[in-house]
Amino acid sequence: MKKGDYMLKGPFLKASEIIKNIEANGHQAYFVGGCVRDLLLGHPIGDVDITTSAPPTVVQKIFDDVIPVGIEHGTVIVRHENESYEITTFRVEGQYSDHRHPDSVEFIDQIDKDLERRDFTINALAMDLNGQIMDLFAGKADLQAKVIRTVGDGDTRFVEDPLRIIRALRFSSQLGFSIEEETLKAIDRVKPKIQTIAIERITTEFNKLVQGNYVNNGIHYLKRMRIDHYLPVFSDNKGLIEKLPNNLKPLESIAELFALLHYVDPSIDVHTWFKAWKCSNRVRKEANDLSNAIFNFSRNGINLWLVYQLPVEYHARFIRLVSILLPNKFISMDQMEAYTHRLPIRSKRELEINGNDLIALHPTLPKGPWIQKLLNQIEYLVVMGKLENNRTKLKEWIKWNPPEIN
Repeated sequence: MKKGDYMLKGPFLKASEIIKNIEANGHQAYFVGGCVRDLLLGHPIGDVDITTSAPPTVVQKIFDDVIPVGIEHGTVIVRHENESYEITTFRVEGQYSDHRHPDSVEFIDQIDKDLERRDFTINALAMDLNGQIMDLFAGKADLQAKVIRTVGDGDTRFVEDPLRIIRALRFSSQLGFSIEEETLKAIDRVKPKIQTIAIERITTEFNKLVQGNYVNNGIHYLKRMRIDHYLPVFSDNKGLIEKLPNNLKPLESIAELFALLHYVDPSIDVHTWFKAWKCSNRVRKEANDLSNAIFNFSRNGINLWLVYQLPVEYHARFIRLVSILLPNKFISMDQMEAYTHRLPIRSKRELEINGNDLIALHPTLPKGPWIQKLLNQIEYLVVMGKLENNRTKLKEWIKWNPPEIN
């Protein structure tokens, strides 16, 4: 395809008004980075980012709705037609003392110098309003060759921000690309600096890595380069990475990975992963629920109690983990749905009896853990179809099965 032959459509067409406004005010502006890369690959376009010669203070004057998210580094968010667009001013950067942010930033009006500071050649692509691609570092050739290569000196790029090492693995997982040999050598030299990165940033990248359509590519490089030696939990369990199955599939979240890792090494519980990787409580709950379901299934197969305890939104994730960890066993979504429809109750709130009823039935007993223990027992029996969820029958059962008070 000739230069200038890329027709602006979809997200680019919508974002083109922003570039037109910037150019109308006497400044340069281009689409840049991942959106251009994905256009050339024919992939769905996610966020559309823009780079410009206009300083952030000027961008704020041009547009009415601007969020100064990183204005000191030249980045603002422009809201346009209910969409957010990250706009960054052309810049050159000083040293990275904290291995994340440059110590100094100088705004410039030359895009070539700006593209020089980017991580990989496939991300150092820009496109103007006419659909003409600016490719100063053979990014298009690397896209065709399916290669991940740093812009310029690999050591410099990775020392500036060691998270780029994890990003290289993430792009390999997402795109199915190989990492170029000189880039791998730079990764090998710089990888100890991964330990300087805030774990929250690593977690974000890992979440994207495990979601990749070519996740085994990313795990291959993780193993080959011994990146695991510099990651929480893995670093204290050097052989753990080798326990990962070779038939991994794209996972929906890092919670699935934690459940999987707990299954292959039960000595490391979900709480350890959750705490070390500083994940949200939502991730912790999902990992716990999936882990409990997998262990239950490995011992007992599919049953009503498993389906009852596992939220419906996790069913597909559970099935995926079963196919990875227990390939000789099979469970389908149809089976999960069939068991779901058979459930006599969907939550403990639907029981025809509660804690107050238990207290009333045993007025002489002091309140204590026996109440919750007995309710749990009743809940399990009802779910498994061994006790009917009928108030009269539940009371009769309780009468003949008094609680044990220690």
